[in-house]
Amino acid sequence: MSHAHTLPGQPRGAVVSGPATARAVNVLAPNPSAMTLDGTNTWIVAEPDSDLAVVIDPGPLDEGHLRNVVATAERLGKRIGLTLLTHGHSDHAEGAARFAELTRTGVRALDPALRLGDEGLGDGDVITTGGLELRVVPTPGHTSDSLCFHLPADRAVLTGDTILGRGTTMVAHPDGRLGEYLDSLRRLRTLTVDDGVHTVLPGHGPVLEDAQGAVEFYLAHRASRLAQVETAVEGGLRTAPEVVAHVYADVDRSLWPAAELSVRAQLDYLKERGLI
Repeated sequence: MSHAHTLPGQPRGAVVSGPATARAVNVLAPNPSAMTLDGTNTWIVAEPDSDLAVVIDPGPLDEGHLRNVVATAERLGKRIGLTLLTHGHSDHAEGAARFAELTRTGVRALDPALRLGDEGLGDGDVITTGGLELRVVPTPGHTSDSLCFHLPADRAVLTGDTILGRGTTMVAHPDGRLGEYLDSLRRLRTLTVDDGVHTVLPGHGPVLEDAQGAVEFYLAHRASRLAQVETAVEGGLRTAPEVVAHVYADVDRSLWPAAELSVRAQLDYLKERGLI
């Protein structure tokens, strides 16, 4: 068995509800699956001495979970002042409207269709609720509306599905695009090099202690998969299902539908660059 410190990104261990950094507390949603791993991590983020908190990704429309998030904040002596979304997939955002009702907060997101209130989110925005400093980092690729949130005081980044705590994420073709995803990973690498980010607080899976290692692993994994797909096409495979069956033969078949989306994104990427 591999020890956690030898795995990509140095995962902290089991995924649990509770404090992850000085300012971030996880509330794990009860929606485990092959795609969501242990479930969705709903993050409560706040300055330690503030009575206001920000919630990132309320998660699925599960009344018990949404109320548990509110109750957890209250036990911490916090009131929810704002709700943010990393992207619009239902396991992150489906419960947002109901959560907004429970907390009487606005919902800010990149996609206008997901917002409740007048304010969206964009590159360079800084969330300052309750004295917090949370910087918005657009990271399209998994989806076109994917965002990360840089928490400088904890040298951490909340990554949604852009980087997971275990395994790798899909590029959700056709909305997700591989070129954008690679650029987003490079932008996150810059955060680790130039801004000292060392902790990844993901949307699924355990906290990662080595942010730069995680990003480098993702970039290497994508390069390897891309080369495999290119070789498969050169060998005569033409359709995405054919490529998946060949390249992802060692992957659980329950994940093949997600793998096919990534393969379609990879095929588009190679075609756009005249490589196939």
